[in-house]
Amino acid sequence: MAEAIIELRKVERHYLQGQKKLTILSGADFALTPGEMVALVAPSGAGKSTLLHTAGLLERPDAGDVILAGRACGRLSDDQRTAIRRNDIGFVYQFHHLLPEFSALENIMLPQLVRGLPVPEAKDRAMQLLEYMHIAQRANHRPSELSGGEQQRVAIARAVANAPLVLLADEPTGNLDPVTAGYVFDALAALVRQSGLAALIATHNHELAARMDRRVTLNDGKVVAL
Repeated sequence: MAEAIIELRKVERHYLQGQKKLTILSGADFALTPGEMVALVAPSGAGKSTLLHTAGLLERPDAGDVILAGRACGRLSDDQRTAIRRNDIGFVYQFHHLLPEFSALENIMLPQLVRGLPVPEAKDRAMQLLEYMHIAQRANHRPSELSGGEQQRVAIARAVANAPLVLLADEPTGNLDPVTAGYVFDALAALVRQSGLAALIATHNHELAARMDRRVTLNDGKVVAL
């Protein structure tokens, strides 16, 4: 079996609600290998977003650790964690969060420019991704001029623009009709397979979940197989 690219080891995550402590993750263990797509299927309120945010270094674990490419990341400084997120982790959300004043091409170029890539290189990479997602003809259109499925494909392309190791997606097809959701999922799956990304995808769509390599859920704060 391939070596894990990201691991959660005995992760604990708690929140205070008034005087009461809510335990969301309780000794959660999880691992993803390169090129693997895993569906995270759980009811609302079970902790899917907390798991994704902790794996993506947006939240610190209260105990345990997140290991990315062999590096313990749970106790790193905010600046260190930001640098890792920018370079090694891609995020896709239910709503595309594209910048409305920029074209599809420019939205995909921006994270590359922030990383320090020259404009011509960022533009070439962005066009390649648009072509791969079958929307190159919409490169110069702003988000308001794109359909919901096109917007989400641009969001996926933006998420992988810096060639991350891990892609974390929270209901990426949740706002789309079934047919469009299928097209977007197919594009995402092809991208994962071709690039060797490790992808964890939270979804309520059981049909799409069944097409991934495996499915997991959250039970009493732990990640368990379905």
